[in-house]
Amino acid sequence: MKKIIPSTEQGNNRDGLEFLSVKEILAFIHQEDQKITDAVETIIPLLSAAIEQSLLHIKQGGRVFYVGAGTSGRLGIVDASEIPPTFGVEGLFIGIIAGGDKAIRKAVEFSEDDEHQAWIDLSAHAPTKQDIVVGITASGKTPYVLGALRTAREKGLLTIGITQNQESAIAAFSDFCLEIITGPEFIRGSTRMKAGTAQKMTLNMFSTAIMVKLGKVKGEKMVDMQISNAKLLHRGAVMIMEETGLDFESAKILLQKTGSVRKAIKSFTDKK
Repeated sequence: MKKIIPSTEQGNNRDGLEFLSVKEILAFIHQEDQKITDAVETIIPLLSAAIEQSLLHIKQGGRVFYVGAGTSGRLGIVDASEIPPTFGVEGLFIGIIAGGDKAIRKAVEFSEDDEHQAWIDLSAHAPTKQDIVVGITASGKTPYVLGALRTAREKGLLTIGITQNQESAIAAFSDFCLEIITGPEFIRGSTRMKAGTAQKMTLNMFSTAIMVKLGKVKGEKMVDMQISNAKLLHRGAVMIMEETGLDFESAKILLQKTGSVRKAIKSFTDKK
């Protein structure tokens, strides 16, 4: 007989949390969190295949749309928003959340229950068949996310689902369904915890691997990062020092002149 309650909604047999000491609470949370990396490891082969297919689409002009509600939507927006400053690429990753931008800070009641709104939100970006829709939902059944994946697949877009439950509805609408089974949460149903952490890890792996394979990293260095503050100016100058042998001040001046680590290194190399 199938379980009626998804694993993320089940209890963890640790009743009476309010009677524990702070140290005991933290120890139990940590015990639960240790299960996350093992769960993520199980999907690496399928995630790898999804990335390889995504790269084919991206190299033909495709973009990646992260679609989610609540915590899942916010995590997609966080990952997408970090791509431009980290890798110097604008407009490739786009985060879309149920309820719109105001839902980033405050819950918009019942917005996740509208299965048609996600494609309306996506349509504002004029999606094409080369684009990729990544639907993120811990339960695997959020209507907003399923609606986006369903329509995207009907229109020929590549679809990827990320969920923390097995045999959920999302699988039917995903070319690649990443089932990262993190089990019951420390607080029942609070998927901002283990499920959210697994989603964050997976999105980091997905976007970072894509950026590396697109040539936006040299060695281990973010050579195309945006130099937007003193910390990054210092980091960039150190990278140039390591690559060219220049002293720090000369590397810093060259970086300020060229605007990027990659351009600075190329400028130095061209002059040799």
